[in-house]
Amino acid sequence: MNQSQNFVDDSFVLSRRGLIRKRESTCDESFSSNYDPNLSISLANTEIRKLLEEERDRDRQVKDVKQYIGRIFDGLDGEKMDLTGGSSQLRSEQLFTQFLEVLNARTNDAELFETIQDLIQTCTDTLEELVVQTKRTYERAGSSEDMKSLQMERNCWRLIYSLYRDRVIVQKEAMDCDDIPLGGSEKTIVEHLYASNSNLREYQLIVDWLELCALEQTTAQVGFFTDHTVAWENTLHQLQNANQNDNFTAFKSKREIVDSLDPDAPIREKKSLHDFDQEDQQRLMRDVFLKIRQGRIEDARSLCEHCGQPWQAAILEGWRLHHDSNYEVLGGSTEKAQIEGNPRRDVWKKFAWKMAESRLGDEYTRAIVGVFSGHLESLFSLPDQSWLDLIWAYLKVQIDIRVESEIRDCSLKSYIPMPEAYWKGKISLEQIFENISAHRDERIRRESELILNTVVKYIILDNVADLMGDINEWLVREKLSGQMLRFLAHLVLFMRQIGRSHREDVADKVVKAYVEWLFSTHDPRLVAFYTATLPTDMQIMLYSKFLMRITDSEERQKCLEEAMKAGLDAGTIATITVRQILADSSPKDDDDRKISSLEWLTFYPQHRAELLWQGNTLIRALIATRNIESVRQAIECIPTDSLDILVQQFGSKEDIPWREECAMKEYLCHQTYLAAIDGFNAWTHLYHSRPKEPQEPKTSVNFTERMAQQEKEKVYTAELVQWKEALEQQTKETRDLLYNILLFPDHGWLVDPECMDSVEIQDKEEWDLRAVQMDALRRLCIPEIVLLLHKVLHLSGEYRDCIRLVDELASEEHQLYELFSGHKLSEVLTKVAESSLALMNDKCDSWGYSTV
Repeated sequence: MNQSQNFVDDSFVLSRRGLIRKRESTCDESFSSNYDPNLSISLANTEIRKLLEEERDRDRQVKDVKQYIGRIFDGLDGEKMDLTGGSSQLRSEQLFTQFLEVLNARTNDAELFETIQDLIQTCTDTLEELVVQTKRTYERAGSSEDMKSLQMERNCWRLIYSLYRDRVIVQKEAMDCDDIPLGGSEKTIVEHLYASNSNLREYQLIVDWLELCALEQTTAQVGFFTDHTVAWENTLHQLQNANQNDNFTAFKSKREIVDSLDPDAPIREKKSLHDFDQEDQQRLMRDVFLKIRQGRIEDARSLCEHCGQPWQAAILEGWRLHHDSNYEVLGGSTEKAQIEGNPRRDVWKKFAWKMAESRLGDEYTRAIVGVFSGHLESLFSLPDQSWLDLIWAYLKVQIDIRVESEIRDCSLKSYIPMPEAYWKGKISLEQIFENISAHRDERIRRESELILNTVVKYIILDNVADLMGDINEWLVREKLSGQMLRFLAHLVLFMRQIGRSHREDVADKVVKAYVEWLFSTHDPRLVAFYTATLPTDMQIMLYSKFLMRITDSEERQKCLEEAMKAGLDAGTIATITVRQILADSSPKDDDDRKISSLEWLTFYPQHRAELLWQGNTLIRALIATRNIESVRQAIECIPTDSLDILVQQFGSKEDIPWREECAMKEYLCHQTYLAAIDGFNAWTHLYHSRPKEPQEPKTSVNFTERMAQQEKEKVYTAELVQWKEALEQQTKETRDLLYNILLFPDHGWLVDPECMDSVEIQDKEEWDLRAVQMDALRRLCIPEIVLLLHKVLHLSGEYRDCIRLVDELASEEHQLYELFSGHKLSEVLTKVAESSLALMNDKCDSWGYSTV
């Protein structure tokens, strides 16, 4: 196993709550499988630029096609363009789903940085689509701001990829580099310096990143509108025709121009070029510097030659490191190799420094040589610089000083000393950002406070602790957009994955805030995935909060399915959701919503025990409010096979735990109560549905009318017989249903099968509350059931059964008398006395025995 593989196995422990959550991985998968040992360390061509430019070139053809399609749609009418323009926001919102797909596509620990690359590509693809869409629909400036924000986010991911790939992988392997022997070439010395000095290598990676950011900024260049020509052609033309008539020169300079045409003439003679040439020269120098700012030194040289200024192209070569490979043994080869770089680079560098320091040249010319000679002040004199431009200027100088110092320390050559001010330019990264944040330009100071720029600063400093502190403040102080929360959430997940999150509480707050924002998408897959990256207790409460918003049955089932796929405890979450809805007593919540919440526990058989428990809790509250229709709906929400499923789950009735046994009995009690009330209502309806007797005609009728009257009496008689039979049958059924409550087996109606003291109770407070509620319902419902039963019996003429009802109340077996208050007991006895009086009117004694 190679060195990098040892590093991954021993030191790079991935959190299961990061960007990638472990599944199954093979033993040969590691970060080293994607690491290129031939890391480019030259100042002009580095690995990160090559990697990211290849990414851009790979999509160039797709971009051209999209732009062509955009031109086709330019002719659409205004209404159509407005409709299409609205899709730009939709494209941005697709990033939420696309980021999730990227994370799901990578399941191996060794693919962390490939995941970052995929995130970069996702941002790039979206940006390309937005650019085409904006050109096609003429969208407002707001969308441009969104594009800038997304572009900066994409650049942040690029920086994270390059820096942390170096910090996590490359720096580990660079620890074993041997010391370079004295006397090597400048190039050899610098190559070893980059291989062994991680700080310098990071500086160069940051510079490469900054140059790529500048490269993607489109701007007009002098080469676009200047043909291949000689230098200063208008000045040359005027000098060549100096003795001719003034009319011979069509456009003569308004100022006195130079007398000779060598490169130093304007400075030496203190005269200007032709007005046109002066303008072209300023444009050329600006574009040359821009190409250097973009890291395209060869393009800058080509532009100088294109514009007829080969000496400017030569100036851009003087900084290159000297290396003569002929001093090395190359396998016995006798061919002379070409010498690289500038053997008198020290002389060039010192004069370049003086040129940058001079006030005689224009600002861009001074900045061009200042870049390669480490002259910071010349880089600060340029107009319209951004926050990123200043960082680039500082780091270019820091790299130059450190490289120059190493060369002079390790080389045996004698070098011309650099000015003292050159060496004083060496400062730390922390000082760089402090200086920029205190810049005299208010615009620069505001840029330094932007969220994404602040993230860039801390990523460069590798100061994740302070980054987490600022993120914590942003969550409180700023109103962060969904896109910003998405970026910050994935950022902290990445930091967690590489073990550098430092403050897990802040990381959890960021992801929690992102998940809460994702509630608005109504996408359970998104919510479940990111919720699963949080601690267990936060997972339960957060996903439950999301579930409380869902009302559709199919969506509810999908939410639980996604929760289980993400590894969430779906059962506990569903339980908490139901409990919170049932406990919510705000006025806007009605019984229907609470009844509907029971559905969360009906999708999976393993939740049936909790379904019974929570369903019973709700039914008790509904019975207490006399809302029988809601009681019926709640019972109907519980599948009829729930009891059988519980018995199957535990094997037999004897093995059912006491909590489940109590819930099963209570559920049967509620079913019995509802059946009794429904039976009484059916009896009442039937009792008051007695057929109406046909009325006798008031006057004499003819034969036909008499026959019709007789037919009505026959129908009435038949209906009356049927009604009496039905009423008798319904009376018996209703009597039995009401007696089922009074004589409920196993200690009685709404009484647990065993004493609570004999069983260990986990949630004693919940059980105590339940016991109080059940006792209150017994005292409320059983006296009413007794009165209903008496009414059925009394109106049906079953007076003897009314008297025997008192015996059941007085029985010590059920002790129902204990449930009656003095008022209720008096009411029952009064009703029984009426039945007793009715018996005596039927020539029986008060107990129903015949006296005849």
